[in-house]
Amino acid sequence: MSAPLLQVKAVETYYGNIRALSGVDVEVHRGEIVCLIGANGAGKSTLMMTICGSPQARTGAVIFEGEDITRMPTHEIARLRIAQSPEGRRIFPRMTVFENLQMGASLDNLKHFSQDVEKVFTLFPRLKERQAQRGGTLSGGEQQMLSIARALMARPKLLLLDEPSLGLAPLIVKGIFEAIKKLNKEEGLTVFLVEQNAFGALKLSDRGYVMVNGRVTMSGSGKELLANPEVRAAYLEGGRH
Repeated sequence: MSAPLLQVKAVETYYGNIRALSGVDVEVHRGEIVCLIGANGAGKSTLMMTICGSPQARTGAVIFEGEDITRMPTHEIARLRIAQSPEGRRIFPRMTVFENLQMGASLDNLKHFSQDVEKVFTLFPRLKERQAQRGGTLSGGEQQMLSIARALMARPKLLLLDEPSLGLAPLIVKGIFEAIKKLNKEEGLTVFLVEQNAFGALKLSDRGYVMVNGRVTMSGSGKELLANPEVRAAYLEGGRH
């Protein structure tokens, strides 16, 4: 197998004196969908933010395309075409859908802007209907679609999705997961996904990791983790979507 697109090696991240991540190792290969599951407060979002350089890992390394990006500022990491759809959506509420998409397209990508807008409108037709509407007036599901679409406008080599299903109706979640699968299958987009909806995430993913209290405690293929009795007991019983 070729070298991973993303490697997280023995990463420890702190908030002040509190250690949030303890010796975390994760790999994401080109063209994969990899998920990270775990309870609320396990450190999943902290890992996503550490990959993006805010906060920076205190020890260990984050390697992207063979380059150590651990100490890089966030805006430089974004220029390497790592795009994030953060937890809680964080769209620009006063801007229209179209303006949010413009913000997602970095300056050197504006030559592809029309083509990329059409692509995200095909993926999320609801956004096309709402393109002149302010982001803050959209439903939760539409805001999540916009957050993902805005990240896609950066033409990412790696898409980081933090809790895309959080607080959404099952039917909307199904649509969002189908869109992620489509991007991966048709365009070979590499996706690293953090999810509390363990069943949906593991079904969608090639491989997965389980995080407990800032440590990766288990890893395997999506199918292996779905079948694992410990994973089933902790994350899947009664939690299917």
